[in-house]
Amino acid sequence: MKRPPVRFVVICWALLALAAAGQAITGQQRAPATAMSAATEVQAPIGKDSVKFLVIGDSGTGDRAQNETGAQMWQAHSVFPYEFAIMLGDNLYGSERPQDFVAKFERPYKPLLDANISFYAALGNHDDPNQRYYKNFGMGGKRYYTYQKKDVRFYALDSNYMDQDQQKWLEEELKNSNSKWKIAYFHHPIYSSGGRHGSEVDLRSIVEPLFIKYNLNVVFAGHEHFYERLKPQKGINYFTAGGSAKLRAGDIVGSSALTAKGFDTEQSFMVVEIDGDVMRFQTISKRGKRVDSGEIRRIPNS
Repeated sequence: MKRPPVRFVVICWALLALAAAGQAITGQQRAPATAMSAATEVQAPIGKDSVKFLVIGDSGTGDRAQNETGAQMWQAHSVFPYEFAIMLGDNLYGSERPQDFVAKFERPYKPLLDANISFYAALGNHDDPNQRYYKNFGMGGKRYYTYQKKDVRFYALDSNYMDQDQQKWLEEELKNSNSKWKIAYFHHPIYSSGGRHGSEVDLRSIVEPLFIKYNLNVVFAGHEHFYERLKPQKGINYFTAGGSAKLRAGDIVGSSALTAKGFDTEQSFMVVEIDGDVMRFQTISKRGKRVDSGEIRRIPNS
């Protein structure tokens, strides 16, 4: 049999090499994040019948960081079986076509969705308000809403547009609640040590008087692409958890008197347990490291 020309053989080998390299690159980009998920340092909840939930913010990128952090969230669930998740806004960056909801939410959190973990989203400044009709975000078609989990009342607010109707609604809901715990969450932090954004003072002047008047316990916000636990402000505990996919490394102002604990070197999320009069929290990095933890005790009769 006649041999093929040397040049033909060389070209074939070159094409095979290029194809293999392309496959390797594609495989690296599309490899399931769960394959590289690091061991988690999360600790198991203590209370038998406690309210257990996940906190994520600024998560909707669809990139590798979101997928890896999502894999770590699922790994944490094996130790800390949270029952639902709250989302602090910027749920989807960029376009919001059906395929974007898949790439930026359904695929990164598929194990959680398959386990019937409910999500309850707030709207961020990058979010189309029509997200409120997307079933998996649990908003029920509303920009702002409230729901109850045992003795905890949650208030998901729209901090993009704190109009008179929302203010009136919030005051009525806070006033009429006799829940032991009242927790609000929304996108823009009213206290923050972020160098890029900082505290939303105008929003603070609207909502903080209501929080104080009606004994709100805890507030979660996003927008800043890092984690920050603030020192209690006027009896209220504030957390910023906007680094679940986006990250603004080194953005926490080191000289800030507001910060109790900050983490701005890697993506992160929180798991929280409310057990009677105690709230226990843990903040976990993308690599599974526990970077903050502690507990908050509810003031009796608050």
